[in-house]
Order: sequence, then structure tokens, then C-alpha cells
Amino acid sequence: MAVNKCIKYLLFFFNLLFWLSGCIILGVSIYLKVSKDGNLITNESLPGIDLMIAIGVIIMVLGFLGCCGAIRENRCMLLLFFITLLLIFILLLAAGILGAVGETKVKDWVKQRLEKLTPLSNQPQNVRDDLEKLQRELKCCGLLKGPADWEKVPDSCRCNATDPECKSAGTYQEPCADRIISLMEKHMEVVLGIAFAIAILLIFGMVFSMILYCQIGRKESATNTANA
Repeated sequence: MAVNKCIKYLLFFFNLLFWLSGCIILGVSIYLKVSKDGNLITNESLPGIDLMIAIGVIIMVLGFLGCCGAIRENRCMLLLFFITLLLIFILLLAAGILGAVGETKVKDWVKQRLEKLTPLSNQPQNVRDDLEKLQRELKCCGLLKGPADWEKVPDSCRCNATDPECKSAGTYQEPCADRIISLMEKHMEVVLGIAFAIAILLIFGMVFSMILYCQIGRKESATNTANA
């Protein structure tokens, strides 16, 4: 029995795109990692760049396995590719469930990471500079307790009385941790949409790889029978 060429090359091109996507994610992530324009505060609370680097490497390895397995009709590579996709799909599903039911724990985790940066007066100058930049952008002050996190409230916490966010004391009162968590919640729908799209791609990859795996197995069995 011959292997379906359509499925074979469809799986190959699917994994070639998969591999190229991994290269792009890895390249962009490394650039952001070494860039000096990053904010230490957001990097501490949302360590997404390291996660993106790991995801880029995993996608590149998977794309390579899938391409080689498809074009060489290697059952071992295809099986390893299928198992890895299945594990990632299960982890993605588990992460989605945990994210939905453990929203409070995620907020506590972010605050615990930011708590390491207090008291602010003991932090290096570059950390304080990054926080002041964040305070201007998000219209917040301090990390967890508001202006009380500072020994001397910086100018970045000051606000114009016409600003609705400005309190009677002339400073922003909301801690930046609350602002960061609010940003997370606003972008959660986008993250869930991307995760859903990835899950669909994983399903297609698993289906095509298993179909090709079975066809190669039947082809090898037929060949062995004919040679016997």
C-alpha cells in the first residue's frame, strides 16, 4: 500500500511553517532579552520573554522532527512528533483550566514577585528609574501599598488636579501591581484566542502525523509480506 503523497507533503509544509514560526519567535525573544529598553519591573512580574524563548526552541525542534519524519517516512520521528504534540496539547489544556479557575492565585503570584522589589528605597537606581517610567505610563504609584512604598514620593507620582485619576493629595494612589494585573486581564481574551488557534494546529498536526504513521506501517508490512 502506497503512502498518500498529499498527506505526506501537507504534513511536511505544515511543519516547515511550524519550524519557521519557531525561528521567528526565538529570534524576536532573544532580541527583546538582550535589549536594554526592557522594564525590569514588568520583566519581574511577567517573565514572558523567557517563556517565549522556550516556546520558540520547542517549536523549532518539533518542526524539524515533523519535516524529517514526513519527508523520510520515518515512523520513529513521526511517533515522537505525535507524542510531543499530544503532551503540549494536554499542558495547554491544563494551563487554560488552571488559568480560568486559579485567577486569584495568579494575582497573588504577581504580587509576591513584585514584593521582592520592596522597600523601593533599597533598590538600585536602574530599578527605581524603571518604576518611575512605569508610574508615568500607567498613572500609578508604588508597587503594593501605593505612595507608602516610597520614603519620598517621586515626581512621577504627582498628577494634575484635572486628571480624574488624581486624588486630593495630588498623587496617584493606585499601586502599580493593580495596574499590571488589570492589563493582564484585558489581554487575557487575546491570549486565550492564540491558545485556541495553537490547539487547533496541534490537533491537525497529530491527525496528519498519525495517518502518515499508519500508512507507512501498512506499506512496510506489505513490503515484508511480498518479500517473504
